[in-house]
Amino acid sequence: MYFTQFFSRLRPCISASAGFRHLTLGTCMKQESGKVPPALWKLGNLNHVAIATPDLEKSTALYRDVLGAEVSGIEALPEHGVYTVFVKLDNTKLELLHPLGDNSPIQNFLDKNKNGGMHHICIEVNDIKAAMKDLKDQNIRCLSKEPRIGAHGKPVVFLHPKDCAGVLVELEEA
Repeated sequence: MYFTQFFSRLRPCISASAGFRHLTLGTCMKQESGKVPPALWKLGNLNHVAIATPDLEKSTALYRDVLGAEVSGIEALPEHGVYTVFVKLDNTKLELLHPLGDNSPIQNFLDKNKNGGMHHICIEVNDIKAAMKDLKDQNIRCLSKEPRIGAHGKPVVFLHPKDCAGVLVELEEA
């Protein structure tokens, strides 16, 4: 009985002349005849959670010496205005951020949050350009017009926190 109801709802969406690219129970989204559906993109794994810190050495020591985590060395990223240290976890990473230079966005964050705190989350995507185009079409603002190379040597873009439930979201191409 259930399958009969499901397929009876689906039947109007399927015909020899009409294509479809996405199906949900009782609905379909038809594409224009003869057009190839647009490239699809999807979210992947949580890559890291970034934490701004006023004292990078002290924060690194906490994770390495007290909690026993594996940590990277300090890396300077002048194009992003930060020093970074990555803390390796079994299922993701933490990124410790400290200001580098006078125009560091991390310094602005620390001016408002003296003890530091969570700065952003980073989620992998399989196609960053397609994601940026689609998000722009949905009125989600990217903080740069083009992706930049991030700490892992891969293209990244940040999304405006006001468009993402108050969270600064970084997308990184996997």
